[in-house]
Amino acid sequence: MPSAGTLWTVPAQPSGKVIRAVAALGGVEIALPAAYEHFVDNKKPEFLSKFPHGKIPAWEGADGFKLFEGAAIARYIASLAPNSGLLGNATEDAALVDQWIHLAESEVDVHTNSIRLLVSGQIPYNKPTHTTLLERQLRALKTLDAHLKLNTFFVGERITLADLFVAGLIQKAVTFTVDATTRASLPNLIRHLETIVNQPKLKEIYGETVYTEKGVQYVPPAKEKKAEAPKPAAAPKEKKPAKKEVEEEDDDEPAAPAAPKPKNPLDDLPKSTFNLEDWKRAYSNKETRGAGGALEWFYENFDYDGFSIWRIDFKYNEELTQTFMSANQITGFFNRLEASRKYLFGSMGVLGTNNDNRLSGALIVRGQDIKAGVDCAPDWESYEYKKLDVKGNEEDKKFFEAALAWDLEIDGKTWTDGKNFK
Repeated sequence: MPSAGTLWTVPAQPSGKVIRAVAALGGVEIALPAAYEHFVDNKKPEFLSKFPHGKIPAWEGADGFKLFEGAAIARYIASLAPNSGLLGNATEDAALVDQWIHLAESEVDVHTNSIRLLVSGQIPYNKPTHTTLLERQLRALKTLDAHLKLNTFFVGERITLADLFVAGLIQKAVTFTVDATTRASLPNLIRHLETIVNQPKLKEIYGETVYTEKGVQYVPPAKEKKAEAPKPAAAPKEKKPAKKEVEEEDDDEPAAPAAPKPKNPLDDLPKSTFNLEDWKRAYSNKETRGAGGALEWFYENFDYDGFSIWRIDFKYNEELTQTFMSANQITGFFNRLEASRKYLFGSMGVLGTNNDNRLSGALIVRGQDIKAGVDCAPDWESYEYKKLDVKGNEEDKKFFEAALAWDLEIDGKTWTDGKNFK
């Protein structure tokens, strides 16, 4: 059977699973790209020329017809198999299928994504908001569960697109937000999930369901112990760590836990005489400049072969507005560097004033390759990196020391607020 077209997705993506499940049950042959790297291939001109929003899942039919958005693609593939019953057997059935899909997307999945953004610090954390999102999600879950108390499937007496879609989104929710206690109150919905994902033709597509015992929680970053350094102006009080812009988790980001990352090559470097943890303690407990200060300790102990020093600058300073939001941009970036904590130290600041500021600073990184130390952060390429020679270049040394002392000045912009990664 010739392929109906090509689907761009990744194995963990819930909506991609649903589309593949529709094809499997409907007997529609679909192809996957020979190779696809997310966040790389979908940003290339050839992909954007077909799908300008750069999202997956994305569909290109053998006849050239193109679609994006998971629900739209799934419905279209189902329509290619009219005898499958996936859209029901009447106009009313098709409307009911859409009804249940829309409810699961707007009242379950949206809240799953919002909670994940909250607890990860990508938007300012607020406990009442977290609680409200869980309550709204539970209300929708109860509605789904109540319907399934009297029905095996959502529409009619056989599996439809509604069942496939709800199962995909619930499988994601039970991994992140729907804990063991909540699941105990939703026996019919969990029964339905297990029924769908364990269908012989679907089991490999949906994969194993990972049930969380406790929903994802917000963990505040550790408070920094930092000796006060002179600052030209006080920044607005920071209430919560956040990212400047909300990174909406849309269908273009896989929702299941990422596979374990390969061993970091930095672990295989020769043993260094410079102990990064000792440096972090020295920096926290000593004055930065002056006799007996942190910088003096640094130069006495630093291993120039085992570690390197880098200048870091944000590439898109023209997008920055309020200085407190810019500070939150740094906090978000540092939060996403957590996997490199044992390899990395950072001192970054906001320089300038509201609507005229920039982000800059310095990093101390294990080894001589900056990428190995920072590529655990998805947005690492939003910054420019320049290796500093603090032994042979006086300007590099001045920059490094000023970044650590929080009195850096660039193009007339003085230090307003700072953050450390320790």
